[in-house]
Amino acid sequence: MKRILFLAHRIPFPPDRGDKIRSWHLLKHLASLAPVDLACFADDAADAAHLPALREALGGRLGEAHVEIRTRSRAAAGARALLEGRPVSLALFDSGRLRDFVARRLADPAVGTIFAFSGQMGQFVPEGAGQRFVMDFGDVDSAKFAQYAADGAGPMRWVNRRESEKLFAFERATAARADLSLFVSEAEAALFRQLTGLANIRALSNGIDVGHFDPAASFARLDGAARGQGPLLLFTGQMDYAPNIQAVTWFAREVLPHLPGARFAIAGRNPPPAVRALAGERVIVTGAVADMRSWLAAADLVVAPLKLARGIQNKVLEAMAMAKPVVASPAAFEGIEAVPGRDLLVADTAAGFATALGGLLAAPERAAAMGDAARRQMESCYRWEARLAPLAAMVDPGNRREAA
Repeated sequence: MKRILFLAHRIPFPPDRGDKIRSWHLLKHLASLAPVDLACFADDAADAAHLPALREALGGRLGEAHVEIRTRSRAAAGARALLEGRPVSLALFDSGRLRDFVARRLADPAVGTIFAFSGQMGQFVPEGAGQRFVMDFGDVDSAKFAQYAADGAGPMRWVNRRESEKLFAFERATAARADLSLFVSEAEAALFRQLTGLANIRALSNGIDVGHFDPAASFARLDGAARGQGPLLLFTGQMDYAPNIQAVTWFAREVLPHLPGARFAIAGRNPPPAVRALAGERVIVTGAVADMRSWLAAADLVVAPLKLARGIQNKVLEAMAMAKPVVASPAAFEGIEAVPGRDLLVADTAAGFATALGGLLAAPERAAAMGDAARRQMESCYRWEARLAPLAAMVDPGNRREAA
């Protein structure tokens, strides 16, 4: 197989947040099929410094790499997007230097496939490129901004509506010229097919490293002082992400008061002031943690009360792999192959969450059985090797779709 050029909006290492988890496993799998070159952005110098570790982890299968620290602010990107009539998401992730690197690599006849991870990276694939083009959108991002607009008010409602419309036009045009477009769940793929009428749309689900996220694995356990006494409920995630902020704020205010004696831990990096303000006698805000398994192992129950969620929630898969009973909102459950009532519980309202959580806390044997069922489901259905097995045929240049 010819070389693969992998494009990503964030350096795919280490796999310590949702987008990096998917991009890392995709890159690792692709590198097992053919040599891979990489063009990506980094959030800062510390993020860019992960390149040597990435090379080592790929065992010599990574060729040329361009890792560029992204410096454009959201305000500057917004102004540029308005001036140029395009989505802020594209202006925020744009670079002449990255375009030059891509052009140079595509001039090499040894490169047979372009694999772009995250929609904004589609802008770096030239019109008429001779290589096979696989576009992994992950989620329908334009639908997320449409939901922001529907739920918002004031100027941000207009901003998000504009972003949704501009971004959807770009997504549709990019998918139309790609050989194949991928989404993280069949629900997302079906939505995009419905919106665009395109047929070259496939689902390629996330998996879970069941060897790493294993309650029997070796990792640091929380001591009694860190964990505290009494039932512990846990939410995990990148805490500067708006849907996560909304979820934990709602849960702390609307659900926790109905669960006397229970405490709520919010574990994840970059909690903003609104999240830190929730900390108190019954709410723990950890900030970044060395190993999320420590908190998952310590928790009695894991909650995912997201009102807005797209694709598959890694936080839910990780908790289930750690044999933890999970109570998730319908949005957080969407796209996950599991049986409600056996593998996890699904609740929507504050009363529904309180009832589900209270019932599990009152019946520890039932909670343990649900956690065990969740672990079995992850082991049987969600191993990365099985989830990514279709990639070989997807990126094979011999499968290139004939031009219309």
